[in-house]
Amino acid sequence: MKLLGIGSRIQHPEYGAGVVTNVASKYYWVTFIEKGIETIDLTDTFEVVEAVENEVDTVSLYEVEKLMKNLLQKYTDITPTTSIADKWKGGKLILEPSTPTQNKELPIETFFNKIIMVRDRLRVMEQKINSSNLEHSEKIELQQYITRIYGSLTTFNVLFKLKEDQFVGEKKS
Repeated sequence: MKLLGIGSRIQHPEYGAGVVTNVASKYYWVTFIEKGIETIDLTDTFEVVEAVENEVDTVSLYEVEKLMKNLLQKYTDITPTTSIADKWKGGKLILEPSTPTQNKELPIETFFNKIIMVRDRLRVMEQKINSSNLEHSEKIELQQYITRIYGSLTTFNVLFKLKEDQFVGEKKS
């Protein structure tokens, strides 16, 4: 039995038409048009529509996905997923006014997602400023404002699971 390589097209009796997206010692990972990703045994019965040789340097679906995420993050305003610290999951934020009126409660994840949206929009603004036709001195001035905004948002760093996701303000030299 000759192994199929990534990119081979097959026709499976149960799942229909698909493309091999990863190969393991006992299974093919196949993306089927109708059924999505399925793992099938190397010995399953299926018709090979177009075979691609199984080269040693094949790329896994995981590696392709990682590359695509990196490209999308680099050339769009899509940002990586940011996780809230475990101790805050399922918690709530309570806003208690000084006057005897009703408190405002909201899930802390909702508040956290709003903070992330602010951060992401600041990053897009930074990119737009840096790629604009503004004078260098104007870019520096606007960048300083953004840095100060980041500094103001460091209060919310306790919500972040990972240190590298936290806000960083102006660094002392």
